[in-house]
Amino acid sequence: MLYSVRGKLIHMTSNCAVVECGGVGFNCQTTINTLKTLRQGSEVTLFTYLNVREDAMELFGFASKTELDTFKTLIGVSGVGPKAGLAVLSELSPEQVAMAIATDDIKTITRAQGIGKKIAQRIVLELKDKLAKAAVTDNSFANIGAGAASVSGGNVPKAIEALGVLGYSPSDVSPVLATLDSSLPVEQLIAQTLKQMGRQ
Repeated sequence: MLYSVRGKLIHMTSNCAVVECGGVGFNCQTTINTLKTLRQGSEVTLFTYLNVREDAMELFGFASKTELDTFKTLIGVSGVGPKAGLAVLSELSPEQVAMAIATDDIKTITRAQGIGKKIAQRIVLELKDKLAKAAVTDNSFANIGAGAASVSGGNVPKAIEALGVLGYSPSDVSPVLATLDSSLPVEQLIAQTLKQMGRQ
């Protein structure tokens, strides 16, 4: 329903940003990482997600499309609500979330406030399972394809798997990764790929 809001940032709290658009202030719940990028009184754009419940409607806003996509991925896990999604993305970047899931790093996810071992395990298991199912329906996960030799070395395979957690297929990211130094750390490969794809 609401893709984004753009306007003047008129108020900030520890977990919210209020953006005034056409005389209406939209109260967007958000992450610490997004708040760090904002400055009160400036013109901002937040990518939004509207959560409709029986008793309330909540608007969530994020500084990047990648952060929004990761939030939606997280709350798609059973037992993980918006509050938990915000907590994870307040502690970790989307790239760090993807890496933690791809490498079964439950401990990193539990660094988020209020996220215990059981929830972290569920996030990793369900999203790894989702990635595995995508591999079955998209042969490019198993075989990136002809001409992909240039992206098969170094840390590129790990980056491809981690980007898969965020919903990107190898056929989407391989052309970009082929232009990068495969010896770069996985997180840098992910970040540069997302930046070049214009999603950050």
